[in-house]
Amino acid sequence: MTRWMDEEAGPVVRPYALIGGRTRSSGDALDLVSMITATGTVPTGGFVPGPEQERILSLVATATSVADIASDLDLPLGVVRVLLGDLHDHKLISIGRASTSERILKEVINGLRAL
Repeated sequence: MTRWMDEEAGPVVRPYALIGGRTRSSGDALDLVSMITATGTVPTGGFVPGPEQERILSLVATATSVADIASDLDLPLGVVRVLLGDLHDHKLISIGRASTSERILKEVINGLRAL
């Protein structure tokens, strides 16, 4: 992403330009802990992933949370959701839920109560 930065001016391409000014996509339902994994499918139908989407695909070779993807790309969550929605629409990623055991949830609750 450094090639898109100018030290004095900041980002050369504004985040909304990366997603064509769209603010909604099928990725809107993704929460921060949704786990994203690349399917390994080759893009079809003339879809060509952009540089940020290519980076996402490399990041999600193993399951990665939406929050981690946004952090690694240094992009706002809304932008990442749109990019992920496009990848999901073209079957390039799968979306799963983080597995949380009841024991872990109880420990978190007990920890919060202890505060």
